[in-house]
Amino acid sequence: MIVITAPTGQIGRQVLDRLLDAPDGTAGIRVIARDPARLSARVHEHVEVVRGSHADPAVLKEACAGADRLFWLVPPTPTAASVEGHFRDFTEPLREVIGRQGVERVVGVSTLGRGVAKNAGQISASLAMDEAIAATGVHYRALCPPFLMENLLGQAESIRNAGVFFLALAEDRALRTCATRDIAATAARLLLDGSWTGQDDVPLVGPDDLSPEGMAGVVSEVLDRPVRVQRTSSADYKATALRFGASEAWAQGLADMAEALNDQGFYGAVEPSTPESAPTGFRQWCEDVLRPAVLA
Repeated sequence: MIVITAPTGQIGRQVLDRLLDAPDGTAGIRVIARDPARLSARVHEHVEVVRGSHADPAVLKEACAGADRLFWLVPPTPTAASVEGHFRDFTEPLREVIGRQGVERVVGVSTLGRGVAKNAGQISASLAMDEAIAATGVHYRALCPPFLMENLLGQAESIRNAGVFFLALAEDRALRTCATRDIAATAARLLLDGSWTGQDDVPLVGPDDLSPEGMAGVVSEVLDRPVRVQRTSSADYKATALRFGASEAWAQGLADMAEALNDQGFYGAVEPSTPESAPTGFRQWCEDVLRPAVLA
């Protein structure tokens, strides 16, 4: 039995679709969903659904009964009172389930930066989550992408109407990227493979070493219109998050993350690409995903 968390989210939905598309993939899948109405008819037909949050110990215990594999993703919650507390509130029930219910393998979504990132807000909290899960002794694979290409989708309107997107990163520093479809493909492959053991990171670094300015150039070419990138300060990044309803702690975490990325450079060109786990190039993603979103 495979359990999928966050099945209506950007990554979890794609993981679930890939599992359902696999030979015999409709056998033995269970999902945890806060709002089952957001699941497709196909999922309701072929998948067991447990309603609730995987931060709820009772819900997680019910979902993991008889399960041996788990896809784990802590969803962002901008209203959380504490970044570290948010990740801990999800991870502690998982540690309990692993210890008592025999889950053998966990595939979790994390981030690059282990051993390098310091005081990096949500990145640091995610890396601490990995360590807490690994400490249980469960077989664990931490999927570690850098900057997600899909982060630009939230700025599709700005790209369409003003020809600009904003990043709290130096315009001329290389920023490695990853498409969520590559995360999902790697997760599904690992969940369907019952042979791997131990604990390890799985870097997911796309083939490009573009700077934000280089990314803007690619976007301009794909859209056939001028698009530029504008750097926003970490303070402005925080202020924007607060304006959109984030808690003080969550907004400060985002600012800390941006400063760490700029100062410590662990999403930069020093990371080699990993074509076996992250083959999608930025231009291909722009053509397949960003262009339809901007032109919608």
